[in-house]
Amino acid sequence: MTTSGIDDTQRKAAKVAGLAYIATFAVVVWANYAISERLIAGNAAQTAQNIIANERLFRINIACNVFYAAGTLVLLTALYTILRPVGRNLALLAALSRLVYALMWIALALNLFDVLRLLTGADYLQAFEADRLQGLARLRIRAASDAYYVGLVFYGMASTLCSYLWLKSRYIPRALAAFGLIVSAWAVICTFIYFVFPDFPKTVNLYWFDSGLGIFEVTLAFWLLFKGLSPSRPVESVPTIRDIAG
Repeated sequence: MTTSGIDDTQRKAAKVAGLAYIATFAVVVWANYAISERLIAGNAAQTAQNIIANERLFRINIACNVFYAAGTLVLLTALYTILRPVGRNLALLAALSRLVYALMWIALALNLFDVLRLLTGADYLQAFEADRLQGLARLRIRAASDAYYVGLVFYGMASTLCSYLWLKSRYIPRALAAFGLIVSAWAVICTFIYFVFPDFPKTVNLYWFDSGLGIFEVTLAFWLLFKGLSPSRPVESVPTIRDIAG
């Protein structure tokens, strides 16, 4: 009988991954629903007024995005540590994919800094009309949204690979790993369809692209924090002719 053990480094990494999942998820959800949806309106002029009137809040939103990117780096390191013994190459590919996702969030934050520059009256922008600057600012906000969906492809791919390794390792319940595999692949497929067919959200709401992924990650986070990693089940070795012959 052979067994596959879990070392202390993996167990500690599981706790780190659980904390990183929860912290980054809480911050990004708060920033999106409590700040972004409050400030970003349907038209450029109203959005500009909201941001100018709440500049500090808008800057907090940017800080949250950078925090999320940093937390993603912590998460990818922890997951690589856990899953490397299961499949080194796939774990590395997942880590690199999640790195691209983190870079997209940095690009998103930089776009939002551009929004502030356009709206706060920098001296070198005074030659432009106010409505033109407002339009450019709204365009940068849209570019930030596009950066997220480009990143979602890589995040979904990373989660798909990790879910496969979770399933293979049996470190977590197989049903949870299978659910993660399905919703992660779903996020990737929906996002690619959205790139080609921009009206796709009329059929499948944008929120449904990654909602399942969010549910999976929150569930996984609490499992890693409170249950930890389960050792792989023993695998009975198949007897050979030499063993039978004695």
